[in-house]
Amino acid sequence: MLRVCTNVAVISNIRSTLLRGAVRNVSTSGIQLQAAATQPTDAHKPNRSFVMNMFSGKLQTTELFPYPEALNEEQREYVQAFIDPTVKFYEEVNDAARNDATASVEKAVVDALWEQGFLGPFIPTEYGGLGLSNSQSVRLSEISGSYDLGMSIYAGAHQTIGTKGIIMYGSKEQKEKYLPQLSTGRVFGAFALTEPGTGSDAASVKTKAVLSPCGKYYILNGTKLWCSGGGIANIFTTFAQTEVIDPKTGEKKNKMSAFIVERSFEGVSTGPPEEKMGIKCSVTTEVIFEDAKVPVENLLGEIGAGFKIAVNILNSGRFGLGAMLSGTMKTCVEKAADHVTNRVQFKRKLIEFENVQEKLAMMATYHYVAQSITYLVAGNMDKGSVDFHLEAAVSKVFCTEAAWYVCDEAIQLLGGNGFMKSSGLERFLRDMRIFRIFEGANDVLRMFIALTGIQKAGNDLRGLQKALKNPLSNVGIIMAEGSKRAGRSVGLGGTDLRPFVASELQNAAKQCAESMDAFSRTIESLLMKHGKGIVERQFQLARVADSAIDIYTMAAVLSRASRSSQKALPSADQEVRMAQIWCQEASSRVQRNINRIHSSTYTEHYQRLAQVARNVSERRGLPHTNPLEID
Repeated sequence: MLRVCTNVAVISNIRSTLLRGAVRNVSTSGIQLQAAATQPTDAHKPNRSFVMNMFSGKLQTTELFPYPEALNEEQREYVQAFIDPTVKFYEEVNDAARNDATASVEKAVVDALWEQGFLGPFIPTEYGGLGLSNSQSVRLSEISGSYDLGMSIYAGAHQTIGTKGIIMYGSKEQKEKYLPQLSTGRVFGAFALTEPGTGSDAASVKTKAVLSPCGKYYILNGTKLWCSGGGIANIFTTFAQTEVIDPKTGEKKNKMSAFIVERSFEGVSTGPPEEKMGIKCSVTTEVIFEDAKVPVENLLGEIGAGFKIAVNILNSGRFGLGAMLSGTMKTCVEKAADHVTNRVQFKRKLIEFENVQEKLAMMATYHYVAQSITYLVAGNMDKGSVDFHLEAAVSKVFCTEAAWYVCDEAIQLLGGNGFMKSSGLERFLRDMRIFRIFEGANDVLRMFIALTGIQKAGNDLRGLQKALKNPLSNVGIIMAEGSKRAGRSVGLGGTDLRPFVASELQNAAKQCAESMDAFSRTIESLLMKHGKGIVERQFQLARVADSAIDIYTMAAVLSRASRSSQKALPSADQEVRMAQIWCQEASSRVQRNINRIHSSTYTEHYQRLAQVARNVSERRGLPHTNPLEID
């Protein structure tokens, strides 16, 4: 799981599909989006993603309201049976501090993991696994993250990306051979994609797989970096370039393919464990292929389909990081709440000071938002969603950054106590730093969110352009779009979320809706202004992504808090209050980011930033001298 493999390699499939005319085909070198790999297979099926449609000014609520009830009673009872054993494992068996200090996990702890069945959560029961749904697994991941992120990754790299490829793409024979080993056979799996020269640009892996003259093997040569669990895994899902012949043209091309590789295969080895800032007990190593002989039956999926497989494995597990960190945030809030409730300074308890109240309230609110979007994405996946990729990316970015904020504020509230190892918070902080890098670096995911959504908006505008070429045959389309734009321009006919939310949340819903309308107008203006150059406007695209993230998180908490209010849950009042807080905070940020997108002052500001960065790069360091020195 410690891979800096991201969705940069995704941004090129968007190039040829943005707009024509005023918004022509985008052609760029560099950033690439995985659009093709993440779209539904049925091109004519309407996209049900709330975030995707938001870019075009369309309100798609199918996977937002009502908040998903992902589990029936039987499923709730099933996952409940694992909660107490999971808590007991982390409180009585696992030792997080020891794992961190020794950068290892004791054999007795590993044995307990296998004996409890914790290492096969997603593997179907017929192969010895627990057969958990995404929502069920989220509940258990929250518990693990509240105790030990290092162990969460130690087990999680195997549970998710180490096994998901075979679950999702394996043949019947491959599943029968490998899944029992990975569920109960005490055999670890790992995911090997990142290479020395290939981090974010996943499609450009250099490892090669050449079919042997006898046709029985692929011969793999190459090196993979930062493979989480690489030191303990015996089964690797890995990726290599293969020669593929186009059946129509006969042209030979190199395309990435996926393989199941066993450590026991000739030519397979791993390097020594890496020394890391955090998640130290997760054994991260190189994986080396030197004329490694991989049987042809170990090709995973179709030849040349490796990029799609890699991307969808990562997409399918991305929400799990939010689940782990939701647990971490819970523990951070609890430690901070206990401290400020008992600590007395200046003859008053800390909780009586308003600046402390603000910190603690925002920490709890960030947790509420992160937990809300995590369960929303997982619930929709369990209900069969195929359009969750932007929401999963939003979840990953928001949760990883929210956790850093919450943990940092908890340390601040605890003061010197938080800085000490005994609090456990400094370990959390070190462990969670990698979460903003692996499973898609947040900076690249922001580009993925912005450009994927802009592609959708561009295609919709192109459809309107086509309709305008034959107005008599497309009167309905033209009138509908014209009416919508005219109404929005004078503040009428905009998005209305009020019918979907509880009465107490009407004003918060209005804030979210106004943000959505301002956002879609901004996307349209960016497309019309920059056309194919939009891909290179990354200062603006980052603000587009941040706005999309804030809007989706607002919508998610409105949905969850409305559910709680309608069900009269014990925490309903508190949830409504936090939803109101968040919509105020997030809507203000959306407005600020949109202003920065359009502002000529900020255009000049971005130009200055770019020039300073170039100067630093040219000098390989600071472009200014010490005040005591003279050039």
